[in-house]
Amino acid sequence: MTDISNLQTRRLPEPAAMVTLIKPITWFPPMWAYLCGTVSSGVSPLSKPGLVLLGIVLAGPVVCGMSQAANDWCDRHVDAINEPYRPIPSGRIPGRWGLWIALAMSLLSLVIGWQLGPWGFVATILGVAAAWAYSAEPVRLKKSGWWGPGLVGLSYESLPWFTGAAVLSAGAPSVYVVIIALLYGIGAHGIMTLNDFKALEGDRKMGVNSLPVTLGPEKAAWVASIVMAVPQVVVIALLFLWDRPFHALGVTAVLLVQFWAMSVMMKDPKGKAPWYNGVGVVLYVSGMMISAFAIRMLGAGA
Repeated sequence: MTDISNLQTRRLPEPAAMVTLIKPITWFPPMWAYLCGTVSSGVSPLSKPGLVLLGIVLAGPVVCGMSQAANDWCDRHVDAINEPYRPIPSGRIPGRWGLWIALAMSLLSLVIGWQLGPWGFVATILGVAAAWAYSAEPVRLKKSGWWGPGLVGLSYESLPWFTGAAVLSAGAPSVYVVIIALLYGIGAHGIMTLNDFKALEGDRKMGVNSLPVTLGPEKAAWVASIVMAVPQVVVIALLFLWDRPFHALGVTAVLLVQFWAMSVMMKDPKGKAPWYNGVGVVLYVSGMMISAFAIRMLGAGA
């Protein structure tokens, strides 16, 4: 076992703990959303590979990593209850190092965002601001089971999607891109709600009013499932309306499998929520990419 007493006397962060702090496993959704944005723009991503790669790095390791560091710093007291072996409460990242890392990565985000032009820079400012608004007092939208997941969903899916499309097209994305990106960001509210199940005990003690805390696991799982499903139904309807029937059927197929996964989760919401986040989210993001390909020519013609 780790010797906690030795960890608490550290003066410098443990290198492996700094990687853990920025949670690489969380980078995929915004990176994928940015890639969806580039695909949906109507401009070939291969025509501007540097902007595509730089945007993916910005969305994932830098901005999302920064948001995780900021969240862990602001949540260090909650984590001491839920997960005392995480980098900050365990002492592997001592003192105020967690804060310094989050602030340094915020600055790095802005420097990289500047390289993506005015659209990319403004989007980066919004992403950094959203990360701190979610975690830090006095705003700390994480305390709300409605506003917190909503902000994260829009920041993880809608904002990087919009950014990828704007950067590649060097201008405002088409209305098709904006609508689809917004719908998938709204649906991601449900994914974020399911993610809150793992912190149920600590959130309840520390006054974080997540939906699992305020509604209970069963009702929260139902709300999360509905919030995830409804925007996808709207996406399917729009793709049919926009004469993209095969893409609409593809999104329908992944949604039907999600319904099966939801039925499994409902048998034990608290226990199965992590399982759903591994299975259902893969299906959700698959529908995102199908939709991105569906609207790329629509966006080019708008």
